[in-house]
Amino acid sequence: MRVLITGHDGYIGAILAPLVRAAGHDVVGLDTGFYEGCSYGGDPEEGPSHRIDIRAVDDGHFRDVDAVIHLAALSNDPLGNLDARRTYEINHEATIRLARLAKAAGVERFVFASSCSLYGAASPDDLLTESAPMNPVSAYGHAKVLAERDLARLADDAFSPVFLRNATVYGYSPRLRLDLVVNDLVANAHATGRVLIKSDGTPWRPLVHVRDAAGAALCALEAPRDLVHGQAFNIGRTAENYRVSDLAELATETLPGTRVVFAKDAGPDPRCYRVDFSRAEDTLPGFEPTWNVRDGMRELADAHRRHGLLASDLSSPRFIRLRRITELQADGRLGPDLRWLPVQAGATSGPSHR
Repeated sequence: MRVLITGHDGYIGAILAPLVRAAGHDVVGLDTGFYEGCSYGGDPEEGPSHRIDIRAVDDGHFRDVDAVIHLAALSNDPLGNLDARRTYEINHEATIRLARLAKAAGVERFVFASSCSLYGAASPDDLLTESAPMNPVSAYGHAKVLAERDLARLADDAFSPVFLRNATVYGYSPRLRLDLVVNDLVANAHATGRVLIKSDGTPWRPLVHVRDAAGAALCALEAPRDLVHGQAFNIGRTAENYRVSDLAELATETLPGTRVVFAKDAGPDPRCYRVDFSRAEDTLPGFEPTWNVRDGMRELADAHRRHGLLASDLSSPRFIRLRRITELQADGRLGPDLRWLPVQAGATSGPSHR
């Protein structure tokens, strides 16, 4: 297939695009370029791509495309809360516009990277299946709910959306993020000797390694239509639900000599949920998650030793999505609407749009 991957230059996309290409598909990327140059341990694999905001795509971007894997979004709660209007504009409205263009161009399969964040706040006594109530506590989570709803309305005999509700992702990527709980804990342990907990430690988090999340997207791309059409799948492993405090203890075991500390403003976090992943494990053809948190923490610790992560890197815009966006705005490269500004004489430009 010829596959368009939006957000191909991001944390998951940098792993997914080469994986889909290695499976024999013709991959074209599409990315606005917010994180261009934010490499860790080498640049992502390059291939044909469009550097363009997803709000500006047109029907020409879907010419000869058979399938879309849609990753592009404002990628977490803090970034989403920077301006909730932009979160809805990009994560919901632009997603539906993009899907309509794809459908009109004859794209048959639309794999949507949703999130377990749409479950939001739930009883830790329950394991949430795909039929559980949605109770998002952030603009990011709510936008995912709206996007799933409206994508489902586009489904018909010619257009087949699939919804992948990823657990909280972790693990090494050339576009590493340190604003994810496992990645953050391990990075702090390596760079400072302290495993810093930013909540009271009690919330539950379901987790999935970035390579398993990418593998799920490939499986959804290639699956027979009747098995995935209009279906939502929680993506992760049921055994990989952890309290944040337990993750911190695992980090100290991974990096001996480190200790757990709580941030001064640590307190309750309303985002608390445990998730059941049996549907994907049982019915998504080819989906066999192989990573666990212990192995992912070792992988991250090894990467930090190889690449020399420093304490000063922990707040670097290279690794923190919110800081990167505010840096681009402060430099006059990105407007308040999160669109690239015209290049001024003598200024450093953002990525070219083509």
